[in-house]
Amino acid sequence: MNKNILLLITMMLSFGAHVLAQTETPSLYNPMSNAQEDLNKAYTQAKKENKHVLVQAGGNWCKWCLEFHRFRLADKSIDSLIQANYVVYHLNYSKENKNEEIFASLGFPQRFGFPVFLIIDGNGKLLHTENSVYLEEGKSYSAAKTFQFLKSWTPAAIDPKTYQKK
Repeated sequence: MNKNILLLITMMLSFGAHVLAQTETPSLYNPMSNAQEDLNKAYTQAKKENKHVLVQAGGNWCKWCLEFHRFRLADKSIDSLIQANYVVYHLNYSKENKNEEIFASLGFPQRFGFPVFLIIDGNGKLLHTENSVYLEEGKSYSAAKTFQFLKSWTPAAIDPKTYQKK
């Protein structure tokens, strides 16, 4: 009888830990989505709002991808910079869906590993590909390097009018 109760308690704790682990791990990437359709919507929104599209390519299997999401939300200056200047899209790359055609059309950014960041304008023109290793610091990301990267690719930063004499 005591063994059965112990087994039941162990099973309940194990199930509870499993449920907790699932709720704590975000699912940023959707392998089943139509990525081209989603990107087209992001381009339209970016153009309408005078923003760029920040594509974070990776997968839910990628701990650095999930870490960037956590890091971004924890750093209010970076999150504010992103919200003001970018439409964010998480482009999936996984065994379920490698989105090979889209990655090919974007110049094979997966060659840098994951995550890899792409800056795309509202017309769908790729402006920049950033290898995330240059933004890493310790077990997370450098706030200064990440802020500088994002600031350097805002619409204002690449607009010639920004640099005209007044």
